[in-house]
Amino acid sequence: MKKIEKKDIWLFLAQVAVWAVVLFAMPLATYLSTQDAHATRTSFFVVWGLFQSPLVIYFVNFYLLGPYLFFKRRHWLFVLCNLVLILGLNSQFFLVYYNRNNIPNMPAMDSNMWIGFFSGFLMFLVLNCVIVAVAIGIRHFIRIRQIKQQLADEKAKNTEAELAWLKNQINPHFLFNTLNNISSLTQIDPDAAQDAIAQLSDLLRYAMYETNKKTVPLAGEVEFMRNYISLMKLRCSDKTAVSCQFSIANYQLEIAPLLFISLIENAFKHGVSSSRPSSIDIRLEQQDNELTFTCDNTNYPKDDADRSGSGIGLENTRRRLELMYHKRYEWQQSLEGDIYHVRIKLIIDN
Repeated sequence: MKKIEKKDIWLFLAQVAVWAVVLFAMPLATYLSTQDAHATRTSFFVVWGLFQSPLVIYFVNFYLLGPYLFFKRRHWLFVLCNLVLILGLNSQFFLVYYNRNNIPNMPAMDSNMWIGFFSGFLMFLVLNCVIVAVAIGIRHFIRIRQIKQQLADEKAKNTEAELAWLKNQINPHFLFNTLNNISSLTQIDPDAAQDAIAQLSDLLRYAMYETNKKTVPLAGEVEFMRNYISLMKLRCSDKTAVSCQFSIANYQLEIAPLLFISLIENAFKHGVSSSRPSSIDIRLEQQDNELTFTCDNTNYPKDDADRSGSGIGLENTRRRLELMYHKRYEWQQSLEGDIYHVRIKLIIDN
């Protein structure tokens, strides 16, 4: 059985209030115009006689027949129950006919009286059918809104879970490649490798403890990227030219954490050659609420024997952009000659 929530109580009270207005509007108007208690009481009983059947039919359909029969596709049973309910609540029409035929010396009903009798009976049937339709219509509208809200909640939960999974995929990928760099450096310059381990410790501290929120200040991200680029440059030879430029006016703007790190990682992985000249140019620019990240690097594709990465970083970056900046980002990716170019433009709403 569904648990009664606060919103269900408010919905019931709102419906009671509407019916109270229907029942008491005419008696109140009568009292204000005549100041006559007897006329007011008579007016109320007339209104009650007209609307007691629609009132019962409305609430029975709204809370019982609609949810348990109509919306469960038991339509024939729904129609039958409503027919019995309507005829039962309007049995006074049959009692009028019975009483007239069993009262001695009661004059017979002429054709005009019969027309009036059946017209009134038909009017009540139509009115009650309209009330049934109104109750089911309102219930259907509320039901659709509840379903849409549930779908929206489920989508939000799934999105949050997917974002968490994507970010968890980024951290091991980043750690794997950075440790490979330090491992290579230990054979060349142990002191530099020790410094690099200290830098890596700072990077991991940020990645583990500062990025647990949905968004983080741009200042922390810029510092993280500076440190990461500095760490990656230790592996590069003199043949590699690395430049980075950060033009940020407002470091308090917040963005998704570790959003660009996979692109920088790929630039060093695919843009550096030990035997040929290489270049990496990284820029991050902010203007008002627009943030533009650009990365250009020489392109040295890996051969099939190199299994140091699977390309999951780029896929995750695009998926995170779609989830967090849907219709608020631009992605440009191209290969011009031997230069690989990627550009991301974000609209920040904070």
